Amino acid sequence: MSRGTLYIIAAPSGGGKSSLIRALIELTPQLKVSVSYTTRPMRPSEQEGVDYHFVDQPSFDALLQSNTFLEHARVFDYCYGTSRDWVLAQLQEGVDVILEIDWQGARQVRQSLPDCVGIFILPPSRKQLDERLHARAQDPDEVIARRMRGAINELAHYDEFDYLVLNDNFDSALSDLQAIVRCRQLRMSVQTVKLRGLLTSLLV
Repeated sequence: MSRGTLYIIAAPSGGGKSSLIRALIELTPQLKVSVSYTTRPMRPSEQEGVDYHFVDQPSFDALLQSNTFLEHARVFDYCYGTSRDWVLAQLQEGVDVILEIDWQGARQVRQSLPDCVGIFILPPSRKQLDERLHARAQDPDEVIARRMRGAINELAHYDEFDYLVLNDNFDSALSDLQAIVRCRQLRMSVQTVKLRGLLTSLLV
């Protein structure tokens, strides 16, 4: 069995990555999203264990001290972290895994797993990014303004990734993500394991 591929998908807040990732998961067998731990309060539309593992700050600090996290970061006053054991177990089973994290976390993951694949999703314009943040209608204006500043900071790190996907049209961006994943699945190292029986029979 070949080892799974670890994908890091990042985007500025409001860049549309969550919707794209959900659609990609539905269309792609053997692809899972890692569910992060966070100290952020749960939103009405979210579910424990589906969107995040919601924990308080002392619990998060204890997990951090026990080296539970593959990566962790503080974003907008809240902490986020990815379970190291869960990710490594999935990869060992041949399952491809997506980490939906920011540039800070991506840097940490690359130090531990340099063969990961980084994908950065770009919004079509700053104006549309601002409109998307306001369209959520979940946060007060001062929080939205802060998120916009954070989004610009996130955008400054786009060149630390392997692929750049423009999300000016949802279907086109989704198609681009599928192409990246499919290309990785057709690598020689993956296909020779998957097709070992056929290759043996062809070369007898």
